[in-house]
Amino acid sequence: MTDVNRRSVLTLGAALGLAGAVVPKAASATTGAVSERSWTWAPSQSVVGSGSGVDPQWVWDDEIDQIIATITDSGQTAQVNAAMDGWVNNWQPVPAGLPPEISGWLNGHMQLPAWADRTKLRRAADFNRRKDTYLFMIYGVGGGIMSTVIPREARSVYHSKGGADMQDRAAKTFSFGYDLSDLNAFENTGEFIVTANRTRMVHAAVRHLLPQSPHWQASGHDEEIPISNHDILVTFHSTGTFAHKKLKEWKVPMSRADEDAFLHSWQVALHFLGVRDEYIPATWDAAHAQAAQILTPILAPTTEGKYLAEVLLGLVAQVDLGVTRGFLNEFVRYQLGNDVGDWLGLKRDYVAAATIRVGWPSYILFREGLIRIMPANFYLFDQLLRAIAMAFLNKGQSGTTTPITIPDMNRPTS
Repeated sequence: MTDVNRRSVLTLGAALGLAGAVVPKAASATTGAVSERSWTWAPSQSVVGSGSGVDPQWVWDDEIDQIIATITDSGQTAQVNAAMDGWVNNWQPVPAGLPPEISGWLNGHMQLPAWADRTKLRRAADFNRRKDTYLFMIYGVGGGIMSTVIPREARSVYHSKGGADMQDRAAKTFSFGYDLSDLNAFENTGEFIVTANRTRMVHAAVRHLLPQSPHWQASGHDEEIPISNHDILVTFHSTGTFAHKKLKEWKVPMSRADEDAFLHSWQVALHFLGVRDEYIPATWDAAHAQAAQILTPILAPTTEGKYLAEVLLGLVAQVDLGVTRGFLNEFVRYQLGNDVGDWLGLKRDYVAAATIRVGWPSYILFREGLIRIMPANFYLFDQLLRAIAMAFLNKGQSGTTTPITIPDMNRPTS
């Protein structure tokens, strides 16, 4: 990929969450209601092999939640953001000028978990480099738009501060995905550990602020506090687990060691986001089983999700690179299925659908060196990659990623 495209991995997916066809089974396509299911996933399938078995829907991030709530209510958010300005690399010490409770918390959360394997993390970074084109399309088009049919996520995003300017939100939250996919993500020279902790503080702020929004309260959500461990796991499955599924379906060559390393980078990422180790799947089989319980059954349209999807797709379609809105709509349908496409009201373009159905597998074969003749529509898929990059990379500007900052309010209209 070009530098711009490589730097843009995960942009659209990150904009909302940080997700064969998706086949929703238990959610209502008209109301967005979520079917209740008891938590039955066993902690013996986790990276630590044991746990309490408590439903992650009732687990948040108590220590940092309390710290950020106090900071927010005392009007210190701007001070904290200013102090963290320039704090980017993993090797940098926690910035001076932060309230002592935040400094103390950060100093205790900058280390890899004991079960982390640096060899696997380095292999994952190389895997991300080798497969970045496919991951870009999966995270950007598939996972990003899937998040708009995850009712809790769509409503939380729409009614939070970032929901009022999705291009700005994409530019800011892009840092998480880019830094995770970087070759040095977990090294001292990388940036992911800092980015993950900043993201964790953002989540804490949203958990404090969003319940104060009367519009979020009236939106039909089914939780008192957003972004539980359950919700973060759902977002992981709409990105990481979904990516693994699509790579397998598309027959992208990858070794077992590659697959294991790719999962490991996500396992460590979840740990840094505050997910308890007992909920982090140890294997891809365990991850897919967890996704089948907590992601697939809840997919459904919402008013907020339809709006967000239209904004995001519209931003990509307006980039003048020869990619039509019909082609973009059909690529969403190609990844997520017609149920999701219909929920979002994506108009059909049957010529584009046929082009994608035949052309995308050929595109993969050519990129992997399995066929020698470049497919006729190769350029069209490259243009789609560039259009997504130009729409969301740093608000359409070249250069470094936009820093993640802690919000101090909800959506202005909320």
